[in-house]
Amino acid sequence: MFFKQAPTMVTASEALPGREQPTFSVPGTHRVLGTPLRGPWPEGTQVLHVAMGCFWGEEKHFWQIPGVVTTAVGYMGGFTPNPTYEETCTGRTGHTETVMIAYDPAVVTIDQLLEVFWTQHDPTQVHRQGNDRGTQYRSAIFWTTEEQREAIERSRAAYQPRLTQAGYGEITTDARSSDAAGPFWYAEGYHQQYLVMNPNGYCPLHATGVTF
Repeated sequence: MFFKQAPTMVTASEALPGREQPTFSVPGTHRVLGTPLRGPWPEGTQVLHVAMGCFWGEEKHFWQIPGVVTTAVGYMGGFTPNPTYEETCTGRTGHTETVMIAYDPAVVTIDQLLEVFWTQHDPTQVHRQGNDRGTQYRSAIFWTTEEQREAIERSRAAYQPRLTQAGYGEITTDARSSDAAGPFWYAEGYHQQYLVMNPNGYCPLHATGVTF
């Protein structure tokens, strides 16, 4: 029996060079919420970036939450500027498929968003989610405020014992500030709110069933 080599992270020197300008356009508004994908957003809006595997299904989890202003999918946490989907799929950009969540903290709390993040994928898997293998599918979360950082660390510490009790391993989520992770590069237009245009599209479930 032959086994594929486990995916490994590309280094900055090995990463694809990318480009100064994107090679595609991105829609201006969210296909469901009707809000700007790039802003400006109402005063007080905060942004969180999460990676939970294939971004098509994961984006839908968040745009359905009251208080979420807009969502978008893209690439983050790697090295290649203005990457394409095809490049990211090679694993040679270092990015992971990411959902950008702009939300109103007066309506939805960071803890509510984190409950969805932790429970709707398997944060113990390394460089994959289910059959989706590669560093572009790794679990990651990138904060933009100190409050988010504290909530992420607190929730991670609280969730690990529940996973352990259920027979899962250690959480491997890549957790960093957005400054350390680098820019969020918007994905091609056809990826944005993909499941609206393709309701029967590929949408694997990777939830562990472990409650938060």
